[in-house]
Amino acid sequence: MGIKTEATIDDLYRLPDNCKAEIVNGELVLMSPTGFLPGRAGGEIYASLRDYERRTKSGYALPDNVGFVVNLPNRRSLSPDAAFYIGKPTGGKFLDGAPIFAAEVRSENDYGEKAETEMVMKRRDYFAAGTLVVWDVDVLKEEVIRVYRASNPEQPQVYRRDEVAEAEPAVPGWLMAVDNLFF
Repeated sequence: MGIKTEATIDDLYRLPDNCKAEIVNGELVLMSPTGFLPGRAGGEIYASLRDYERRTKSGYALPDNVGFVVNLPNRRSLSPDAAFYIGKPTGGKFLDGAPIFAAEVRSENDYGEKAETEMVMKRRDYFAAGTLVVWDVDVLKEEVIRVYRASNPEQPQVYRRDEVAEAEPAVPGWLMAVDNLFF
């Protein structure tokens, strides 16, 4: 019988190009690519955050597939679909610590009881690692942004089409029209 070893950050660095994974419960959890609408939504969130970064110079907007190294009992990394980070840049290395804001855009397989449980656990991990606001972005079914805050992690504020979402207190003064997630 072989001895099972825990996945490490070095294992993340050795993934083939264009692979996305996180370390959860000591294992590499691979994430499949997403489709058009969720991918576009993540890009729109990043572009809006990038404009905010340029305007305020208060942190860094980051797109999909950027790794954040965290030190939680059950998790060693996070890789949101879009994020805002106020820590120090690390060159070509993963970032140290969690982003202050993270957007998780639902893909085709992010629905159902198992997926919901995994999302709740991941949000808890974000908050435990220091993230202040997590967006749960659903462009495929309900067409909403659920804004979860560390200060009240079980009660999201919900934004729909024709509304403007925010990420207070993580990204002060940043606003994004929900309609921008669609074409």
